[in-house]
Amino acid sequence: MTVLALKRIVRESLAEVGISFEYRYPYRSETKARSTTWFEHERGFGLRLYPTGREVYIVQTRMAGRLRTITIAPSTIISQHQALTIARRVIAYAQVGLDPATDRARIRSAPRFDDFLDEYWRRWSPQWKASTLATHGVYRRLYLDHAFSGILIDELNEAHVTRWFAALNDETGPGAANRCLTILANMLTKAESWGYRLENTNPCRGVRSNRKRRCERFLSCAELARLGKVLAEDRASEDRLRAVVASAITLLLLTGCRSGEVAALQWSDVKGNRLKLRDSKTGPRTVWLGDQARVVIASLPRQQGVAWLFWNPLLSKPVLRIGNHWPSIRDRAGLPGVRVHDLRHTFASHAAMSKETLPMIGRLLGHHNTQSTSRYAHLGDEHVSDAAQQIGAAIEQLLM
Repeated sequence: MTVLALKRIVRESLAEVGISFEYRYPYRSETKARSTTWFEHERGFGLRLYPTGREVYIVQTRMAGRLRTITIAPSTIISQHQALTIARRVIAYAQVGLDPATDRARIRSAPRFDDFLDEYWRRWSPQWKASTLATHGVYRRLYLDHAFSGILIDELNEAHVTRWFAALNDETGPGAANRCLTILANMLTKAESWGYRLENTNPCRGVRSNRKRRCERFLSCAELARLGKVLAEDRASEDRLRAVVASAITLLLLTGCRSGEVAALQWSDVKGNRLKLRDSKTGPRTVWLGDQARVVIASLPRQQGVAWLFWNPLLSKPVLRIGNHWPSIRDRAGLPGVRVHDLRHTFASHAAMSKETLPMIGRLLGHHNTQSTSRYAHLGDEHVSDAAQQIGAAIEQLLM
């Protein structure tokens, strides 16, 4: 770090606040008399007054064991707050020994946004799952391609991202806008680690995402009874497809698995009282089976040469979209608006009502942290009331 580097910081900082002023450096007066007023609460920042009446803001910092004084700008063209911001930046760079000229030269080869988007997809997408790649591909085609055309990746700032995100919310839903913002944030993080942007400059951090909608629906005991009646009728039906779908939905309720995890099951995944999922949202995991779940699996017909548990005999292919068959079952059970994913929510909520701990529920669901699990543990008022009654009774006994 040199004095020239610190001066360069001042020039670039002035440019950022819209000031372009060429002044002689250093200023030389006909007389040596001058005075400097140091600001009490800002060490190293002061206002220097020359005999001619000229006032300039200065910053003083120690560098390589020597005290250096850098002129910022005359007080006539810059405010005290702006000068203080620049002074703090100069001191910070001098203390850590960074040279912004070196950093600027390093990122001058930064590509334009469109080119970096192609590079990011080429280098990073092979690590995504097929479903993630397909979903991200749709968002890229609709909302990221040509989003910041002509802008270098290191020039992309918070103003660019804010305008893009606002327009995105007008064009699509809040959930899709949030997903696009996440993809962009990950891209710019990689741009920093790959040397195209300065570190800790991701502009997405300053953009507030949309509030997430909490879906806290789970089936009550009465609703489960109605659904169970419909599923039992379908499982006993002569319609083989209806029976297979009913068995799959029953297994969803009994295991808390995601619909895609159950639909992808093969006979080789069944290991006694466990399911060894080859892949899931959180990677390979084990699902433990209760007696009822094992009975459902044992009742499924096995066909020679068919590896899948849930097989569509009409089309001779696996049932990969359980959700397509759910509306019919839901309507017959009198459950309007209930999603197939709410069956997973129901499994977790009833586990919480049975006083299972969040870590245990998280392990059953395959979560990596209890924060993900807590959104599933919404208890009904009657269960909270019972718990309060039990705790109150226990404390009352201790007081007597």
